[in-house]
Amino acid sequence: MAKTFKEKAYEAFSDFFDKAERKRRWVISQDVPWELAEKTPKSEERALCAETFAGVEMYLPDYIHAHLDVMRQSSYAQLWFAANWGYEESKHSLSLREYLMRTGQRTPEQMDAFTDAILNKKWKAPFDTSRKMTLYAMFQEMATCVIYLKQQKAAQAAGDELLSAIYHHISRDEIAHTNFYTLMSGIYLEEDRAGTLADLKEVFTNFRMPADDLVPDYESRVKVMRSAGIDRAVFINEVVYPVLKKLEVTRTELFRAKSPARTDGGVLIPPSGLAPGSAASAPADAE
Repeated sequence: MAKTFKEKAYEAFSDFFDKAERKRRWVISQDVPWELAEKTPKSEERALCAETFAGVEMYLPDYIHAHLDVMRQSSYAQLWFAANWGYEESKHSLSLREYLMRTGQRTPEQMDAFTDAILNKKWKAPFDTSRKMTLYAMFQEMATCVIYLKQQKAAQAAGDELLSAIYHHISRDEIAHTNFYTLMSGIYLEEDRAGTLADLKEVFTNFRMPADDLVPDYESRVKVMRSAGIDRAVFINEVVYPVLKKLEVTRTELFRAKSPARTDGGVLIPPSGLAPGSAASAPADAE
């Protein structure tokens, strides 16, 4: 007897959760080398990037609310994944916040003011169905992983071992999330290939990274964050093509899918993306 969508989703989440418990959990106070804080080489550019990433992560309550709300249409497993995702993502903003304060690059007062400015705005989900949000999250998590891997490499090259370690932990989480969303997207394709391809094309056509127009002074931050972003070429080559390959969807198949109406002017890549770089590699031990 063929498995139902909900059975497949439950198996996917159970496997994800088991691997996370056994292989990937990390504790901010124990697994980050905070003893390096006093000797960390300071850089306003790296600090600004870390602060901005922390800011994007601070919209977590909105992200979780949107995911829980839309995933109610779908399955228990996706709801529980959203809850687990929120727990793991919370560590990202917390660790970056601690990095900035422990290295003396931001004061607690500065971080509180930044947090207040962030929480004065609200993020809204770009799509209103569980399938579209799953496809969106697949691209978004992969793009975020690529960005963090580039930042880890830059921090390591600058001798900032503390920040490099934090980005390592974060990128492992991000690629694990990408893998789950990609697996769920594959299940949607099995259930309804034509409909899922149409949604995939719509999501790709209208894709924007979250909070790019919500973080305070984002435009001025972008000028400093050129090395942190990904331009169109990098987004296509390091995010879209690998995802399509894993889904076993060809570019021709995606192009021929039912064309959606653009809802925001057809922004295909994160507007923060600027400087291309070498292909990013996901952490080998991330599951």
